[in-house]
Amino acid sequence: MESTQPPPPPPPAVAAAVAASPISTPKPPFPSKKSFVSSLMEVATLRSPSFKEDTYFISHLKSSERKALQDLKNNLSAATTTDSPSMWGIPLLSDDERADVILLKFLRARDFKVPDSLTMLQKSLQWRLEFGADGILDEDLGFKELEGVVAYMQGYDREGHPVCYNAYGVFKDKEIYEKIFGDDEKLKKFLKWRVQVLERGINLLDFKPGGINSLIQVTDLKNMPKRELRVASNSILSLFQDNYPELVARKIFINVPWYFSILYSMFSPFLTQRTKSKFVIAKEGNVAETLYKFIRPEDVPVQYGGLNRPSDLQNGPPKPASEFAVKGGEKVNIQIEGIEGGATITWDIVVGGWELEYSAEFIPIADGSYTIAVEKPRRISANEEAIHNSFTTKEPGKMVISVDNTASRRKKVAAYRYVVRKSTAI
Repeated sequence: MESTQPPPPPPPAVAAAVAASPISTPKPPFPSKKSFVSSLMEVATLRSPSFKEDTYFISHLKSSERKALQDLKNNLSAATTTDSPSMWGIPLLSDDERADVILLKFLRARDFKVPDSLTMLQKSLQWRLEFGADGILDEDLGFKELEGVVAYMQGYDREGHPVCYNAYGVFKDKEIYEKIFGDDEKLKKFLKWRVQVLERGINLLDFKPGGINSLIQVTDLKNMPKRELRVASNSILSLFQDNYPELVARKIFINVPWYFSILYSMFSPFLTQRTKSKFVIAKEGNVAETLYKFIRPEDVPVQYGGLNRPSDLQNGPPKPASEFAVKGGEKVNIQIEGIEGGATITWDIVVGGWELEYSAEFIPIADGSYTIAVEKPRRISANEEAIHNSFTTKEPGKMVISVDNTASRRKKVAAYRYVVRKSTAI
């Protein structure tokens, strides 16, 4: 599966005017609690080198790896007494190159140890049969209220990997928690729904050399009730590790509480370099900045500082956005020129973490015409989502959208997009 997202349009003129220089303040003689926590977070992040995705081209494998792949095929064939085993509709003993991709995932999960890989594969095939995983996409499991909230597939990263979002903060509500996890039967039903979400993402993969063969996983730790969800979390983790090896290319943790970095530092020595290389950790306040490194703004959900609303998906692929940065002490004016009279301009704009002033005005071309304040200057709080607005002109002119960050010293990521529809009046 190749990414079909079109490239972003060239941005219109962006005039950046620095209204005031950042005020320099002396550093405290000793690190505060916040700076100490921040430094721990930076250490945890820096210790996670960029993950390099594995190759699935047979010609790129080491000779020992090619031998292990052939041995796994031979051993699986010898151990098979019924129909040829298959996974995700792909016969594993066929000459289909997609079968090699799946078998290589199991081999890599067990460091190319053929007996261990075969055992893992056989157990996974048996689990899929007993769990009903192959037909789970067609089941109505009754979790409509959790769709798009707790676990959901939405958009792709910059390389074309499907993105799965996880957020368990809703279970802080005891009534909702009891409704979903009140007893063992409810927990089993939830696990089945969670597998269904993952299977939807896997259904988007190529399973071929050079294709998209893994997902991106974003986990929101905000308000997550750790103690209450311990059983469910352990069950999900165990189930996924045992049956879905090497299907996550990167794990991005967002809204990470300060103590997570300390826990990470403690457990880091026990994690393999391969596992740590997949981790990306973003504390609260750095969510949009982190996600934009891997996912384009038009694919990032609005609640995480992006432009993607669930309703937008009904109209096909999201319209590409233009990205820009707002430096500390800077005011940025986005000028959209050449707008005809009677045209309607619709725009979306978002700034990661906001906490700045926003406004929009229409400036007519004709002498003597007055500037129209489409949106008066107002302070946008950090938790607000992307702004969506439209304006119909009466005469030719230009739209100027402004974000004023002069009161802050912090650089912020931002994105916008717009469309101009000409008047249909005759």
